[in-house]
Amino acid sequence: MKILYASSEAYPFAMSGGLADVAGALPKALRRRLVGCRVVMPLYGSVSEELRADMKFITSITVPVAWRRQYCGIYEARVDGVIYYLLDNQYYFKREGLYGHYDDAERFAFFSRAVLEMIPYIDYNPDIIHCNDWQTAMIPVYLDRFYCHDPRYTNIKTFYTIHNIQYQGNFGFELLGDVFGLPEESAGLMEYNGCLNLMKAAIECAHLVTTVSPTYAKEILTEEYSHGLSPILIRNSQKVFGIVNGIDTVVYDPEADKALFAPFSAADPSGKAVNKAELQKYVGLPQRDDLPLIGVVSRLVGHKGFDLVKCVFEDMLKADVQVVILGSGEWEFETFFYEMGQKYKDKVAFKLGFIPDLARKIYGGADMFLMPSKSEPCGLAQMIALRYGTIPIVRKTGGLNDTITDISLGDGNGFVFDEYNAHLMLETIWRAIGMYDNDKKGWTALRDNALAIDNGWNVSAGEYIKLYKELLS
Repeated sequence: MKILYASSEAYPFAMSGGLADVAGALPKALRRRLVGCRVVMPLYGSVSEELRADMKFITSITVPVAWRRQYCGIYEARVDGVIYYLLDNQYYFKREGLYGHYDDAERFAFFSRAVLEMIPYIDYNPDIIHCNDWQTAMIPVYLDRFYCHDPRYTNIKTFYTIHNIQYQGNFGFELLGDVFGLPEESAGLMEYNGCLNLMKAAIECAHLVTTVSPTYAKEILTEEYSHGLSPILIRNSQKVFGIVNGIDTVVYDPEADKALFAPFSAADPSGKAVNKAELQKYVGLPQRDDLPLIGVVSRLVGHKGFDLVKCVFEDMLKADVQVVILGSGEWEFETFFYEMGQKYKDKVAFKLGFIPDLARKIYGGADMFLMPSKSEPCGLAQMIALRYGTIPIVRKTGGLNDTITDISLGDGNGFVFDEYNAHLMLETIWRAIGMYDNDKKGWTALRDNALAIDNGWNVSAGEYIKLYKELLS
């Protein structure tokens, strides 16, 4: 069985979010299970010279993009035993940032065609092309419309994973022929709610559709969570499945993480206290080990639950607690947390942006990790927090529901509230603070249990393999 994993980003080459972590970790886990898996992604200008030095040029081809043909260089790299193909076109990919450009439709139409066009030029004929999110959504469409009668492609199946249904790849109808190169008779496939919708077309064309947690797979069948796509998903529900993500336990390892102030592990958790004290010093908070430190590493946007946090934040600070927040996003929340940091300098530290080194320090040094999301397809942060002995406080939704169980249920690993309500969230935070303050033995046991939890990719990779086999059979 041979899998070609098509992604717009992958660790360690280019990263903007959780997709890169998955694309870097799942192929490694599949290979450990003796499944052939290679990754294909764009060669962005931001890829480091160190990584470029180990790349091998294979060949160059031209790729049809509607009425024009564009250059594509094919490079090969090997990282941790996984072969990566990086597709080069400097006009499309030598830019600041991975997404958000005026011609993203054309950039990723090119990439999707290039993935298919490169197959005869590499020594790898995949059984399945595993596509991810809207940036690769055109691969199942192009395979169905242009390549299915070519004997080199006849037996290839497509597998499409939705990481976040909010971002569907919506574009104007004028791009149907001029950018996507599709005839008018394909308009019905591509159209949804008055525009071209790439995710909708991929759901229709792919042989199998997954999302990144079982709960989210159920949620997106409802109007509340589907961002308008529930009728399409319900129509295709027989091929929709949910598999929870894992984390790379080598990349996220408190015993070997060089970003930490001191190593620690389930066998020897003593370094956890050192990391807390040094994190407090690093972000300018008083060094106190007698109060809980709550960490937040997130995009600061409404659907991550920060409207709830803003509503009751000053009430939360009435407790003897500290909060360190790392993130960027909507101006409303950036401004609010900046002002809170200025007003409560002994309790709140706010750092704007995404700083990977500081994120690791927060995972390693905080006592609790707050994720009150309105929706969360899977979430990696809560699992990374557990890996570092930091106890999640989450809302029961999506992958948070599948990975975090409230301690009241006996074998829980965190604190969970159900309804999307600021005061329920606040009560849950106070419940966590109360346990930290009044039940040191219980808190230590909870932390040690978190450090021992295995949220690696082994189980999830097995679930993917099961679906791959069903698809091929």
